Amino acid sequence: MNQKELKDYLDDCVRKYNVKDFIEDDPILIPHRFSKLQDIEIAGFWVATLAWGQRKTIINKSIELMELMDNAPHDFILNHKEKDRKAFLNFKHRTFQSTDTLYFLEFLQHYYQSNESLETAFSQHMSTKDVNTKQALTGFHELFFSLPVAPKRTQKHVATPARNSSCKRLNMFLRWMVRKDKKGVDFGLWKKIKPSQLLMPLDVHVERVGRQLGLLHRKQRDWKAVVELTENLKKFDPKDPVKYDYALFGQGVIDKNNFT
Repeated sequence: MNQKELKDYLDDCVRKYNVKDFIEDDPILIPHRFSKLQDIEIAGFWVATLAWGQRKTIINKSIELMELMDNAPHDFILNHKEKDRKAFLNFKHRTFQSTDTLYFLEFLQHYYQSNESLETAFSQHMSTKDVNTKQALTGFHELFFSLPVAPKRTQKHVATPARNSSCKRLNMFLRWMVRKDKKGVDFGLWKKIKPSQLLMPLDVHVERVGRQLGLLHRKQRDWKAVVELTENLKKFDPKDPVKYDYALFGQGVIDKNNFT
């Protein structure tokens, strides 16, 4: 395909997958159960953190987690007592263990006691002139682990560009919170980060399709690969490159096209 044909193909895929029906089988289903900003943020951040493995399992574990917070995450985070955390000791998802769960509760309670929105935890580290969210992600990681009780093992669950991570789950969370259109999948609740600054959530499926379409050439699935893929997609839509996450993910997971 030439560039115009590729753009037309990708745009068609976006129209196909960026629809409300997409929500039913995707982890974004969980934050869509809420209407309050802070509930959506907390649910979205935690669900995105758990988003590896089968989507059905991710959704089920996320439902379990929301139930532990009485399906009112912001109220629970703000007002729960130490004794209320005992119920979380048996919550696990793959390598996300009770130690990680308890620290997430600790940080989120500490943060929301003095902040209105999780947006600031990211946006305060970057400016509107930044090409992408690298500084926001780096700063958020440092902030998240700034408490004296932060366990070292939990750091693997909140990635940072400083370690050349692809930051797939955080990039997905930012897509949810920042992107806004009329399709009703992404929330578009945050205004201090621009859609043009977002980066692609790079998982194994997006990577495979990106390579097959000639959009990604770097061998490693790392931060530099994320930037390369996003920059190539900006050629088709510089203001909203990560809308093509729907195209690459949809083709890689839902339709499982091989382009051969």
